Order: sequence, then structure tokens, then C-alpha cells
Amino acid sequence: MDFPTDQAPGAPIRSGIPEHGRIPKYYVVKAHVSALMDELGEGGTLPTERDLALRFEVSRETVRQALRELLLEGRLRRQGRGTVVAGPKLEQPLSLASYTEGVRRQGRTPGRHLIGLDRFPCPEALTAETGMERGEPVWHLERVLLADDERVGLESTYVSVARVPRLDDEFDPDSSFYAYLNDRLGITFGGADERIETVLATPREALLIGTPPALPMLLLHRISRDADGQPLERVRTLFRGDRFSFTAQLGPRD
Repeated sequence: MDFPTDQAPGAPIRSGIPEHGRIPKYYVVKAHVSALMDELGEGGTLPTERDLALRFEVSRETVRQALRELLLEGRLRRQGRGTVVAGPKLEQPLSLASYTEGVRRQGRTPGRHLIGLDRFPCPEALTAETGMERGEPVWHLERVLLADDERVGLESTYVSVARVPRLDDEFDPDSSFYAYLNDRLGITFGGADERIETVLATPREALLIGTPPALPMLLLHRISRDADGQPLERVRTLFRGDRFSFTAQLGPRD
């Protein structure tokens, strides 16, 4: 089989159809629904499962499987009792830019909802990553991430109280933590180590973000350093897998 010359870059090769040509029914329905979504456009309401089953002459379970995949991919979203065509995913740069900057660059309004700001002695598990001593006071800041008031993630930040002693008094939890460090305290970031993995949210996390527990999440671990190379913060951020993608600019190797 020749490579299709009309293959869109980034699309599944040969539209995901196996060389033997045996295509599962749900995948055929998924392709039909995808074409219908293109006609409806962002925010368009999809027909009911019953109507789609009648249109494509398949069972409702076959339609349900197709819709389930499109929901997990973030191409559809639930709205009330219906299903609508979702907008494009948010692109979050893998850089020292804050979440606020990344969302604003895409014409969306960033926001955060404070879950809690707690102060406690630094546990042993945090000492190696943050450079703090065991028992040293540490802040834990937990916030739900918003984009146009839609809950899209959950951020958990650990930082030494000695570095930001008045975090509970001076910091607006709806604003950028990075902007606070730079503008208010004069702390600049010098670098960070990041690791990304795919996980499922815990029941608590799913409740806070407002997603089903079975929805895949992108989990980002970040350890940031200041301009002097000293550890500054330890961040654990969950991003909805159906609403986010990550981008990075790569250069030549040294």
C-alpha cells in the first residue's frame, strides 16, 4: 500500500486503518462522527446516542464507544445532558513561563481557585528535592487551575517559609506565583527539572477538577532553582489530558 499523499501531518497514518482492512465498527462510527463535528464546529451540539445509532445503523453501545474515545481525546465535552464539540486543546509550553502566561498567549483568561495554604515542618521526603532541612517550616499551596472559568488542572506547590515568609499575607492566590516571586521579592528563576507522566486522578483530585476518575491526566513534576542554582520550589501539577498538550522548542546538541 502506497503512503497516501493527502495524509495530514500529525494525523494517524493511513487514518489508523489496518493494512488488512478489517475496521472495528466503533472506529467507522468515530470517523463519521468526526466528520459531523467538523460540520457543526466548536460548541455545536451532537445528536443523541439514539439518533446517531439510527443514522449509522449500529447499536447504541457501538456509538457509545466511539463517543467515549472522542471525549477522552478532548474533542467532545459534556454540557448539561448533551454533548458538544470542544475547542482546541490548551498548549502549555515546557519552559519557565508560568501557567498564566501560557494560557493568556492563547487568548484565554487564566485563573486559580485556592484549595488551601498550609504551613508545616518539612518532612524527610521533601528535603532532598528542595534543599531544606528536616523540620524547617514549609508552605504548601494547593490551587485548582482555571481557563475561562473551566477547571483544567490542580497545582500543588511546596516552598520554604524562609524564602517567602509572608506568603499568607502578601500573595493573591488567584495570581501567578512566579510573578509574585519576581515582582515582589526580586527572586528570579534560573532553571528547572521537569518530568511528565500519564496518570489517573485520585477520587479527591477528580472531585476538585470536576472530571471522571477514569479520565487520563498529564502529571508534571517540577523542581525549580533560582538564579544562583539553589532549589526554590517543588511543584506537582495535574493537567486534564483531554484539555492540554505540551510544547517545547528544541535546539542542537552541544
